[in-house]
Amino acid sequence: MSKIFILIFFGIFYIYPIASFGVEKIKLGLLVPITGNDSKLGKQIIKSTRAALKDINTQNLEIYIKDTNSNPTTTLKSAKEFVEMGVKIVIGPVFYKSLTYLDEVNEITFLSLTNKTFKLPNNAISAGINASSQLNTIKKFIELNDIKKTIFLTPNLDYEDEINRAIKMSKIKIYKKYLYDTEPTKLTAQIEKITNYKIRKQNLEDEIKRVENSDLVDKEKQLNKLKKKYTIGNVKFDSVIIADFDESLKSVITSLLYTDVSPKKKYIITFNQWFDESLLEEKTFQPIYYPSINKENLENFQNKFFSEFNENPNYLSLLSYDLVGLVYYLSLKNDLTNLNSLFRKKNSFKGKIGIFNIKDNKINHKLNFYEVKEGKLIEIF
Repeated sequence: MSKIFILIFFGIFYIYPIASFGVEKIKLGLLVPITGNDSKLGKQIIKSTRAALKDINTQNLEIYIKDTNSNPTTTLKSAKEFVEMGVKIVIGPVFYKSLTYLDEVNEITFLSLTNKTFKLPNNAISAGINASSQLNTIKKFIELNDIKKTIFLTPNLDYEDEINRAIKMSKIKIYKKYLYDTEPTKLTAQIEKITNYKIRKQNLEDEIKRVENSDLVDKEKQLNKLKKKYTIGNVKFDSVIIADFDESLKSVITSLLYTDVSPKKKYIITFNQWFDESLLEEKTFQPIYYPSINKENLENFQNKFFSEFNENPNYLSLLSYDLVGLVYYLSLKNDLTNLNSLFRKKNSFKGKIGIFNIKDNKINHKLNFYEVKEGKLIEIF
């Protein structure tokens, strides 16, 4: 197994195995936040690339690491320094905003860890778990369950264009799309409107009055039954996809419950939650469905990472681990002098994160689909 040395010189990190004479090395750049608020994430990605290099066990791959400080200007400066070093392919940057000026560095192909694919520089590949990959998986679930009317809820944030593009590319059938405000009071009012809550509530009140004023033999029985209801009348959809996460997602589901839309009667589907354990505890939200990477693969990587570094990895560490292996594999099979054309072709690969393919400057992941039900996580496919 090759030994790994780490040198720090003038703020530049080098990770490389002992040289194998006579063999031209592959120079792989790693562009991550080493300083600033996101430095912990950057250091974990560095560790995951070290782990990948160790597992590949080659003397023909050099990894050079430079800082982005999660800042577009710093990222551009570091990228230009990579050009001077002869680096042609770079893993990173991590964040979409750091790609801002990288179209100025045509000599390099960037395998960014962002999951955004809209308006990327031509020399950047999106390697994150993008919306198209997730919607392709959700589409499969919808078709398997013969779901006819699906509404789509998107928070009024900065990724509406990304979502709309993914909907178009996946060709998933959406009955209606809605933007909602993440401020709780406004959100509840919007969900009331989407679900026709006030009309359904009024329907119940009218029916109670009708029965009260009737001469029905079983009037008391019917009244008792009605008073256990919250609304009368159905909503005009079979399932709802919520493009949200964490507490904001929970606020949307809470508003749906308030308007008498039960996950036991309508499918509540959301985006990749990375196996958020807090969802297992929210029994009133269940069942809830979402796409994600293979959980077993993730757990194996987490155990391996913890064993080696005594800390739990961020999910982006798994992405960067796979990308090191991808670059090395491509270097064995192809001429890396024209990487952009290579990444425009459709190629399929299998990594720790699962099966993925490269097409049109983005990496699409073949995801699994999970159900959270009765406090348990169940793999559907």
